[in-house]
Amino acid sequence: MAIFSKIKLPPVPSTRRPSDLAYAAIEQPPGIALIGLALQHAATALALIAYVLATAKISGLSGDATRSMVTATIMGMALATFLQSWGGRLGSGTLLVHIPDPLLVVLSGMVAAQYGIGGLVAVGLVNGIMALGASYLFPRLRSILPPTVAGVVICVAGLSLIAPAVTHTTGLSPSGILNPNDALIGITTLLVIMALSIWGSKRVKLFALLAGLTTGVILAATLGQLHGLDALTTTPVFGLPRVPTPVFSVDPGMLLAIGILAVMTQLDTFGSVVLMQKMDDSDWRRPNMQMVGGGIRANALANLLASWLGAYPNATSSANIALCHISRSTSRYIGLASAALLMAFAFLPQVSLALTLIPTPVIGAVEVYAAAYLVVSGIELIASRAMDSRGIFMVGLSFVAGIGIMFLPGIAQMAPVSVQFLAKNGIIVAGLTAIALNLIFRLGTSQRATLALDFGVGSVPLTQQIIDFVESKGAGWSARRDAVRRAAQAALEAAEAIQSAGSDRQIFEVRGSFDEFNLDFELLHQGAPLVLDAARAATPANLLDVDDEAFGAALEQALSGVSHTLLKRLADRLSSGTRDGHSYLRLHFDH
Repeated sequence: MAIFSKIKLPPVPSTRRPSDLAYAAIEQPPGIALIGLALQHAATALALIAYVLATAKISGLSGDATRSMVTATIMGMALATFLQSWGGRLGSGTLLVHIPDPLLVVLSGMVAAQYGIGGLVAVGLVNGIMALGASYLFPRLRSILPPTVAGVVICVAGLSLIAPAVTHTTGLSPSGILNPNDALIGITTLLVIMALSIWGSKRVKLFALLAGLTTGVILAATLGQLHGLDALTTTPVFGLPRVPTPVFSVDPGMLLAIGILAVMTQLDTFGSVVLMQKMDDSDWRRPNMQMVGGGIRANALANLLASWLGAYPNATSSANIALCHISRSTSRYIGLASAALLMAFAFLPQVSLALTLIPTPVIGAVEVYAAAYLVVSGIELIASRAMDSRGIFMVGLSFVAGIGIMFLPGIAQMAPVSVQFLAKNGIIVAGLTAIALNLIFRLGTSQRATLALDFGVGSVPLTQQIIDFVESKGAGWSARRDAVRRAAQAALEAAEAIQSAGSDRQIFEVRGSFDEFNLDFELLHQGAPLVLDAARAATPANLLDVDDEAFGAALEQALSGVSHTLLKRLADRLSSGTRDGHSYLRLHFDH
């Protein structure tokens, strides 16, 4: 579209584009593809306006007040989606679409029931202010928010979707009876989405979700399962939100609970930004915390501004992240187009209401895909880091805590009444458990370590001692698994290079250090420093030309050169020298 081609978005950190992406973050899709993808994202987000309708039902709002709240909420979703895609200091610079926050249905309903729609102004302001504070706090918490914590949050979020997704897809009743029509609609929708996203051409994959939704709606209409169309006749074509009279005298306990939930919701925002970063970068290593802060800030600012219109607070949508995976498109221009569509639909109540009438089994099919994607993505993030027993317990116990709340909700009743609203949410429980255990297990774990090699009779071979040291410390520091593997191979090669370089050289100590960006190991040895010169390796022709007496020395020189070449391929940087009367060989790995 011509209008988007003239837009120059703020820059984002450079990445290596995954080969399977149709449109990466900085790429603009052609007009038809852009409109189609934006429609899918907008439709998916608007289908979840059901959370707002549930709040209105709890609070007993009138039809006019409900429509006003829906309009204001969609405007807030559009603003947040725009800021996320725009990036810079006010957004993450990723394709993150926002939906009504599912965690606040009950609390917002209680506030609106007691104070009217004006009470939602206070809800939105508290939510936005707390999230804004979190946007400046989270980027400073890199050490307690490693990829493993993000992986736990994302994976448990996927697991928490399983029960509602399966229930919605199959029409499962509380007594355990399946609704055959709902099951047929939901499973057919899921199969169409899966088939087109796996076996479809590049262009077909872009519209896999739209094709699935259309198939599901047509099948539902054929089976007589499309309900609520009569409501469209009583809904105006055009509408504006009514600016409510703010009510600030909301119960402080309710506002405190909303504020705490707002901060906890940002764990989900953190995981969403990380997922989008990972999807858009083949060389992804760690979260870009500035982008995480921008993502949280976009959510906060949208809620702050939309609150004055009586909007329901919004949050990032995992279903729309799954749509990015289905279509293999993460373009920020899609986010801008989605925001424009959402803003247009906000003033067209009939259109937004029609999208909320998409049959529940169809939405359930999308939720099933989203659950599967989140679970696998979370596992990938967890597995990207080497782990020792501390890491295993951190991840395992966090899963037990989060999933335990889901399986045994009665456990939450044992918590103090003031925090039961937190204890009932498995995602929050798992995330807080992971953060707490990560902090506890970091105690007593130095980011530097030294190994004095044992040369006694019956001791473990020297090279094995070095490899064990590198692998154990890398796991203890939760370094990237591939970096630890390379470090172990390089340390082994370095040890052999030092030992073969002369009888006067003997390794006696290994030192290691780590921060989130650097992994270093030093091999201290006696004798002269190793000369790092791969160019001195002799070619086969050189070896054939030397006489018999010099052949042994030439061969040793050639093998030494090969060893140096291997070291330079394994390590990102090599250095050698003398310090405190001893020689060293340092292996550096970018992390």
